[in-house]
Amino acid sequence: MIKLQNITKEYIINKDEKVIALNNINIEVKKGELVVLKGASGSGKSTVLSLIASLTKPTHGEVIVNDTSVAKLSDSFASDFRLENIGFIFQKYNLIPNISVKDNIILPLIPINTTDEFLNKRLKSVMNIFNIIHKENIIVKNLSGGEQQRVAIARSMVNDPDLILADEPTANLDEKLSLNFIETLKELKSLGKTIVVATHDPLFFELPFVDKIINMQNGKIIN
Repeated sequence: MIKLQNITKEYIINKDEKVIALNNINIEVKKGELVVLKGASGSGKSTVLSLIASLTKPTHGEVIVNDTSVAKLSDSFASDFRLENIGFIFQKYNLIPNISVKDNIILPLIPINTTDEFLNKRLKSVMNIFNIIHKENIIVKNLSGGEQQRVAIARSMVNDPDLILADEPTANLDEKLSLNFIETLKELKSLGKTIVVATHDPLFFELPFVDKIINMQNGKIIN
């Protein structure tokens, strides 16, 4: 499903200085696995997610997702690849507060030239899964934190992605909402989704349904 092979990622600060965000790492995630990238801020976790999503390119190495070399995709093809294959769950919900639940959820599908029937089918499907169908016309800013969280997750699933990437998803949540989110991840895994979570939240480190924990520090994978 995912292979990062001999990946190095450097950022050039100026002609005399560079930052090595990732230093010759190798990661493999199998289809249907839930993998946790564990590490403090600055360890390289978010950079790994960006590479998997082809939001950034490696300085050296190869990134394979669903048999596609995403590091070699042009920006336009990378955008299409994300739309067809990847759902994102962000640290902040990244919802538009002044529009409805329904309009927030269907945003990822706007670039697709599709029918209203298809849009409504996908919308109803994810709203049913996350029990928010009765909220579809509510303005997002009027929802509770837990409801906004479910809207954000529904949006990540509206394109029915094989792969879900979550970047510090519980950083802004209290313990109750964090536990609710973990239950949602369990449900998504049961649907056969491949999930990669970048986090330093200890709630994730003893979960029985996590297949692999990858410890990261200073751009390297450590034992």
